[in-house]
Amino acid sequence: MLSVRRMLVVASALFLLAACGTMKKDVEELLKTHPFQAGPAEQKLSSGLKSYEDGDYKSSHDTLHDALDMGLTKGDQVVAHKYLAFVDCIGGREKQCRDEFRKALEIDPSFDLKPAEAGHPIWGPVFRSVKDKLGK
Repeated sequence: MLSVRRMLVVASALFLLAACGTMKKDVEELLKTHPFQAGPAEQKLSSGLKSYEDGDYKSSHDTLHDALDMGLTKGDQVVAHKYLAFVDCIGGREKQCRDEFRKALEIDPSFDLKPAEAGHPIWGPVFRSVKDKLGK
């Protein structure tokens, strides 16, 4: 029998999976890594991704930083830094956007954006620039 906490995590995960494209795959990967055992940091990460998808970039930014401070796995750190980069690029903070992409790539040098993300006119070129610079 699932505990109330686990049922809430499952319900939250299903709600998040119903959200649109890019985040759906990230949440699916998060659930594979932490099936029904999401701790506080992972829950905070999920909340930050949800805020991003809702267009609440300030909340997303703060929540993703909180999740990182709480101690995420390396894979989850990459996801958090990717979305922080997106938020910074959307906010016109290109230097911070570059820094977040750099942090993600330093954790996982094989990290790459999904095709739809890579083609984005704002952060696609920034990401490629950072990746090229770190690859040399």
